[in-house]
Amino acid sequence: MNNELKIVDLFSGCGGFGLGAELAGFKSVVAVDIEANLQSAYSRNFPETRTLLSDIAQMDSESWGLILNRQQIDGVIGGPPCQGYSRMGHSDTNDPRRTLLAHFFRTINIIKPKFFVMENVEGLLDDKNKYELDAALEIIDPQYKVLQPVVVNALDYGAPTSRKRVIVVGYMPEFVSEIHETELIPVNSKRTTVGEAILDINEPIPQTKDKTDFGWTTYRTERDLSEYAKLMRSFPPKGLGDPEMNKKLFQGLVSGNFDTRHTPTVRERYTRLKQGQIDKTSKAKKLELNGFCPTLRAGTGTDKGSHQAVRPIHPNSGRVITVREAARLQGFPDWFTFHATKWHSFRMIGNSVSPLVSRRILGLIKSRLMSTQNIAKAI
Repeated sequence: MNNELKIVDLFSGCGGFGLGAELAGFKSVVAVDIEANLQSAYSRNFPETRTLLSDIAQMDSESWGLILNRQQIDGVIGGPPCQGYSRMGHSDTNDPRRTLLAHFFRTINIIKPKFFVMENVEGLLDDKNKYELDAALEIIDPQYKVLQPVVVNALDYGAPTSRKRVIVVGYMPEFVSEIHETELIPVNSKRTTVGEAILDINEPIPQTKDKTDFGWTTYRTERDLSEYAKLMRSFPPKGLGDPEMNKKLFQGLVSGNFDTRHTPTVRERYTRLKQGQIDKTSKAKKLELNGFCPTLRAGTGTDKGSHQAVRPIHPNSGRVITVREAARLQGFPDWFTFHATKWHSFRMIGNSVSPLVSRRILGLIKSRLMSTQNIAKAI
């Protein structure tokens, strides 16, 4: 543990941000979220991480002192709730979740990591919202160099979905060598299509009544695998994934394949749609095999009415996509399991940072972290 680069994952959700950090070479030592259903996947997929069900707004220096027990934390990552700034909603200035942006940066000052990465929706930079980001950044200790906010798109990082997000990076120059905002965005990267991402995933299976069933089935076998599909099928690194569920992966099974029940009329309507068209009734888009997926939405939790987000329609079948297909489109590997309930699983995926995005950004920062020897020389 002493030689590992340690991160704390705030507003962790199921762990998309944390997974990218782990794959980049960091160790998630503590993950905090307030919602048990969303964080249940973190506990399962990161068995060596301490997960805390807590309200970050209520956590002070004393509580963090007890949690970290004098551990030196290299980085803090997190995506404060974005609903208050989303262009899809009403961007309610009275939404209490907007205050959590400031609590993220307040926590940075308490933990004092060598760097931090904050993620949020593009709407945070709109005129009606940016003043809150500016005010929150004023909280940051002046020892941090804070880069200008950068808008990134998951497409540029290899995910087959167009998902734009704001990234804010800050670091202590005494520990991290210089980073420029332009370096956060890949140049001339290969983009992945929907077909490359999901065509090896089998047709869905009927939903069971077993609340512990994650919807396991086999892959398709008749198709050549794309490089992206091969990457998604990779086995988890040591220390990640649920051991029992990993056994199923070794047996050639993959989770998240329960179907969504459609009436015959709806199935026929979805089947008649051409790829790229939008269903007039549901407003769902039929995905294009050679195109990209629109941003996957999360829907709302029980506190906001439990509304399910519109799910894209499969390019070849008269149905919406499955949890596993959504996970592939977001950049989650197949060993990553979500929830036995589809609604919770789609919320997890829709709320997540693509692991491909976080892996690239955290990998860049890791390459700039100064070794202990170099720090000693600098001093």
